[in-house]
Amino acid sequence: MSSTPTPIGRYFDVQGGRLYGHVREGDGPALVFLHYWGGSHRTWRPVLELLGPTQAFVSYDHRGWGESTEVPGPYGIEQLADDAERVIAELGYDAYVVVGHSMGGKVAQVLASRRPTGLKGVVLVAPAPPAPVGVTPELQEALSHAYDKDETIEQSIQLVLTNGELGAEARRRVHEDSSRAGEAARLAWPRQAMVEDFSDRVGAIDVPVLVLAGSDDKVDPPQVLRAHLLPLIPTATLTELDGTGHLSPLEVPGQVASHISAFVTRLSLPRG
Repeated sequence: MSSTPTPIGRYFDVQGGRLYGHVREGDGPALVFLHYWGGSHRTWRPVLELLGPTQAFVSYDHRGWGESTEVPGPYGIEQLADDAERVIAELGYDAYVVVGHSMGGKVAQVLASRRPTGLKGVVLVAPAPPAPVGVTPELQEALSHAYDKDETIEQSIQLVLTNGELGAEARRRVHEDSSRAGEAARLAWPRQAMVEDFSDRVGAIDVPVLVLAGSDDKVDPPQVLRAHLLPLIPTATLTELDGTGHLSPLEVPGQVASHISAFVTRLSLPRG
């Protein structure tokens, strides 16, 4: 009986430093996981544990986050997309699917709009739209302080990010990841990357795109994504995840893993 390949930790050379991630060898297309603003590669762990035992993947920390906190900026969406391309190239993937959550979803859209070689599909989990929706200077200022201390992180979890209770381990992980980020990376999203507008570019995406939207997401709700993302990406379809807020990879990892696996299976079916 063959054993399940164990993910291994490794570093990836990018502009200005090295990013840390976990890699599992296996069957393709490989999955490339991009985490949200406030997270790390660990955010995806509950989902990764539920994927098929031979599914290849990489889940890494964006520059400024997790084990990559020392990597300097810039921290804008274009730079993060460049980083993703570097990680993919270093791993030598010739067939892969990019899975992006929230901020990582916006990175995934920009990456896919470049039509990189080997990209077979995209999964956007509670993604930030390609252009800002309803963003005000007041909101930007409030978000800039969302991860200032344990009290504000807890308020963000309870009032904004989730729909219900996170398990103790998941809650601890969110607190650690949110508070650990480098200050420049933490501020880059609300002050810069969130308001970057890529609406004129995402129409170039030419691979299947699955959008997973939490039914009770207060950050990027399904109605916003239907109005401000789906019309811009012709290949995109949206599926709602029941009973979850914005942190669906931690709240309902089973639903997320199931939809990702089914999407990859459909990509592998012959077209007739």
